[in-house]
Amino acid sequence: MGSVEVNILGQRYRIKGDDSDEYMEELARFVDKRIRKMYEKWPNTVPLKAAILAALDIADEFHKYRKEQEALTRGIQRKTEQLVSLFD
Repeated sequence: MGSVEVNILGQRYRIKGDDSDEYMEELARFVDKRIRKMYEKWPNTVPLKAAILAALDIADEFHKYRKEQEALTRGIQRKTEQLVSLFD
């Protein structure tokens, strides 16, 4: 398990994880960028609200990707079943 110190919105955090330090730093940069994006839209917002808005934005993106992946998987399964039926 690795441990790395990261900077998010000017605050230092020590995070631990099973992934590489580089990957955890990449995640921290991603989160920092999303929070800063919220500040660009709403410059007078407080840090907690910006973090929550960023979390909702990330959750929305993740949810859409997951639904897309599930649809692709169903399509592949359907095509596989069609191909298998050709050999029966």
